[in-house]
Amino acid sequence: MSAHSHAHSHFGNLANQTTKRLALSLGLTAVFVIVEIIAGIFGNSLALLTDAAHNFTDVIALGLSWYAVKLATQPAHAGKTFGYHRAGILVALVNSTTLILIALGIFYEAWHRFLAPPEVDSAILIGVGALAFVINLATAWMVKSGSEHDLNLRSTFLHLMGDVMSTIGAVIAGVIIAFTNWNWLDPLVSVLIGIFILWNAWGILRQAIHILLESSPESINVDSMVSDLLKVEGVRNIHDLHVWSISENLCALSAHIITDDVLVSAGLPIQQNLNEILANKYNIHHATLQLECECVGENILYCDIHETIPTRQ
Repeated sequence: MSAHSHAHSHFGNLANQTTKRLALSLGLTAVFVIVEIIAGIFGNSLALLTDAAHNFTDVIALGLSWYAVKLATQPAHAGKTFGYHRAGILVALVNSTTLILIALGIFYEAWHRFLAPPEVDSAILIGVGALAFVINLATAWMVKSGSEHDLNLRSTFLHLMGDVMSTIGAVIAGVIIAFTNWNWLDPLVSVLIGIFILWNAWGILRQAIHILLESSPESINVDSMVSDLLKVEGVRNIHDLHVWSISENLCALSAHIITDDVLVSAGLPIQQNLNEILANKYNIHHATLQLECECVGENILYCDIHETIPTRQ
């Protein structure tokens, strides 16, 4: 078996394990959303209803993440030559946008409750909040594996960790309300939850947009990379360079490499050395390098692409 097919097999096994964990997390979260909504209504607690709303977005996030992971295992074809790796980035974009909308809704409702704080059943708030903490922590733990290098999974993990933090806040608020009757603590905790959600959502949204705009990967110092490539024996210059992310941990590069006027066979070692540097030092395994003996067109490192408008005959 080739290394390439072995890598695809390994990716498929990891994806299968991930989808099973996501499916289990999805089931647990969906059941608990119903429990928390009922408790929030009977306990008259915005903190619990806020957490239920966030948990509902977690159900959506988990479902989308599950689908994106399964979709990413599909092979590339004529219509999708890069495969479906960007599906996870689109899910991260949707998840982060949903989180921002939820946070804004929390702020709106909390403001009205600050003006007229309703009485909160602290016993329900504490009991359900404690149960929510256990379930949210368990589901977050199941999703955490692989989230460090996958924006899709990380957006879902942050959804779940937002719930972990919010349930801690709800329990603390419930304990204090039980002794002080400070019902305004319930909307205050909701605001703090909203701020936490908004902060994390913005980080995911910014990174998803960064990738979708074909920006250079944040983990790569392009100037250093160009300097390393120019040190390869036989390389005279580089132009028309493009480097971008297909997904968070899958980068691609294309460039025109200026060399001496040599035979094609003599250019092969140059190309191999360039690919070795890109793969080992910059984790770029998808590189398209065009070797030229002289610069064709403008000798600009970062070529500006313009849309070509066809002329009418």
